[in-house]
Amino acid sequence: MSPGHGAAVSLYPLLAWYGFRRHATYWTAALAGAFTNTVFGVLRAYVLIALWQARPGLGGYDVAAAVTFTFLTQAFIGPMQLFGGGLDLPQRIRSGDVALDLVRPAPLQAWCLSEDLGRAAYLFAVRGLPPALVGALLFGLAAPRAPAAFLASVVLGVVVSFGWRYIVALATCWVMDDRGLATLSMVLTTFFSGLMLPLAIFPGWFGDLARALPWSAMAQVPADVYLGTAEPGGALAFQAGWAAVLIALGALMTGAARRKVVIQGG
Repeated sequence: MSPGHGAAVSLYPLLAWYGFRRHATYWTAALAGAFTNTVFGVLRAYVLIALWQARPGLGGYDVAAAVTFTFLTQAFIGPMQLFGGGLDLPQRIRSGDVALDLVRPAPLQAWCLSEDLGRAAYLFAVRGLPPALVGALLFGLAAPRAPAAFLASVVLGVVVSFGWRYIVALATCWVMDDRGLATLSMVLTTFFSGLMLPLAIFPGWFGDLARALPWSAMAQVPADVYLGTAEPGGALAFQAGWAAVLIALGALMTGAARRKVVIQGG
């Protein structure tokens, strides 16, 4: 291993720690988000309780599993950035600072991923756990069937989420206004991730399609691994496959951005 390569490798844990520390400075916003996620989790839980009492066994879940699914997906909102964002790339592209990012000692994509993993770890602890704890106290959530596989699935879900958000953010290089892309991304992610409703309840080809898309790897799949309604090996392979595809596509876009960057306002 060359000295330069070793330095780059050692840089990534520091970047992850930087991402953790950076977002820790916004602890009041994280706590406010945890409170909001908890309130909406309780409201969603009662809606799903009514739905599953009317349709027992819907999607292969019982009432306890449906309620657990609700609070798990609420806990994923922050770490997975299910409403989008979490990356500074669009602003840096518009300002022209991305030109400096592209000549850093580590690849732009790996740099951003390392910081994003630190961000996700912080938000998982501060914004993700409170809704789950409140849900357990109020409703009694199911215990994880495979804790180690669940944690691995959460990490892969974060990587898939990053891969998608990085592509959307980097697309700012080629569009004059990224707000439309951000809005479309939010709509696709919130629905097809399983945040709105478990994807298992959708029948036929539409349900099959929804579960095969990358967004399901962000919330639906980790929740199913937790509940034991998905075989861990296949679920993790599905997430790893989408992570590889999205990261590869992001790398290709990074190369294109390096060759031709459209700087807006800078």
